[in-house]
Amino acid sequence: MNAVPALIAVVPVRDGILPAGGLESISEARGIALLIGSDCPAAVESARGVARRVFTVEATDQSPAILGRVAAEAIRRSLPDHSVVVPASPDGRDLAPHLALALGRPLHSGAIEIRADEVRLARQGGLAIAPVRVEGPFVATLQPGIRGVDFVADTTLEHAPLSISAPTTGHSVVSVEVRPPDASTMDLAEAPRIVGGGAGLDSDARFAMLAEVAASLDASMGVTRVITDRGWATHERQIGTTGVVVDPRLYIAFGISGAVQHTSGLGQPAHIISVNTDPHCPMMQMADLAIVADANEVLVALAHEVTPVSPS
Repeated sequence: MNAVPALIAVVPVRDGILPAGGLESISEARGIALLIGSDCPAAVESARGVARRVFTVEATDQSPAILGRVAAEAIRRSLPDHSVVVPASPDGRDLAPHLALALGRPLHSGAIEIRADEVRLARQGGLAIAPVRVEGPFVATLQPGIRGVDFVADTTLEHAPLSISAPTTGHSVVSVEVRPPDASTMDLAEAPRIVGGGAGLDSDARFAMLAEVAASLDASMGVTRVITDRGWATHERQIGTTGVVVDPRLYIAFGISGAVQHTSGLGQPAHIISVNTDPHCPMMQMADLAIVADANEVLVALAHEVTPVSPS
């Protein structure tokens, strides 16, 4: 078994909700975590069964620079010799560089595994692994959906709230409002509803239509790897083991057969709707509602119903 350094997970929290990869980061840190943000007690309960020792800091100002400096002070007070693992969620990716700067430590982004003397980083969209030798404490972001979550038999959880004031010097940014994310541009890992398209859609124009339909449904658009290989969508829209690992409540699949590289990155959607001409393909077998039809025709019909301007 590979040795690991002493770690603490630093997990940003919004309204008591842990981000994508939050529990995985806590597991990577062997159950030791600092939760920082708003309504942390609710997040502590969400971490029960995974976390063993949790520090919390309530922070009304959630700008990354302020959170980074507050989290750094919390690390110095609690476990100053521990390296830090941060989930590579949108908030985590914003927080990590500020935290590394405040601690004066190197930052390793996109880790899939952390050892005592080496951090293994995903590169080229997950197609390559870059090992990086480490010496001394560091900060690393951990890719969600890679390591999984370790549940502990003993649900006893040690909770230590910390009182740390936000620094005022050198900071001129004031948070005025936190608005809900735009489903069309939000990180797929955070999306509660996803409309996906695969090789059954016959042109890049179909994916422009798919994006419009997704926006009308307040959903994000996702695609399979064959679509990004064709250049019809960008890599950040790719779902699967070599793309983004997701866990939506609703997944609508147009023309997706359901190769294991794709379905293994789907998480556990509460509801799946699949449209495909092959009633026996894996995605149709997984679906709560399976529509045996041409995905292109169904997409056009749906676009006429939900988009403001009927497509040509």
